[in-house]
Amino acid sequence: MASLEFWFDYASTYSHLAAMRIRGAAEARGVAVRWRAFLLGPIFGAQGWRDSPFNIYPAKGRNMWRDMDRQAAKHGLPPVTRPEPFPQHSLLAARATLALPEDLRGAFAETLFRAEFVEGWDISDPGTISAAVRAAGGDPAAVLEATQDQAVKDALKAQGAEAARLGIYGAPSFVTGDGELFWGHDRMEDALDWAAWRGVRPAG
Repeated sequence: MASLEFWFDYASTYSHLAAMRIRGAAEARGVAVRWRAFLLGPIFGAQGWRDSPFNIYPAKGRNMWRDMDRQAAKHGLPPVTRPEPFPQHSLLAARATLALPEDLRGAFAETLFRAEFVEGWDISDPGTISAAVRAAGGDPAAVLEATQDQAVKDALKAQGAEAARLGIYGAPSFVTGDGELFWGHDRMEDALDWAAWRGVRPAG
């Protein structure tokens, strides 16, 4: 089966839209999705940004939130709630993703994105993480404990280094088996179509 890497940060608004849609879109094309959580902060820092560009440039931020409303309505998704603060601190969420078995990561991510951008929950709260882990079929206590393990911390750092090596500069991003990089929710279908056409698995 063809497959695709879906790179996302839980603090990313457009990653939310992609996470809500990618499972069905991928299944329709016969593409398996590998969910790759990472942190945008270090990548933004390398570009000279110390905050989300949607905060640095207020006009861009205002238009982004309006666009989120339009996109949610267009795709039949629940209305978007702006979490406070924005962007959310996504370190614990990313570690929790890597602490889960790979086959539960998609369900966890979908649940957590919905909690953040629909319900307005704080994703840095261990209670929010626990609820999402439980909904995905995992063990909340074991996952939260694992988020403090050095192995999980190192895995997240390695994931960020891999994102940089692939040339990822924003989220969501999609990488096909033959190394093609697609950036943005509006390129998700293009990425899936390319992956289905090539019919190859990503390395790693």
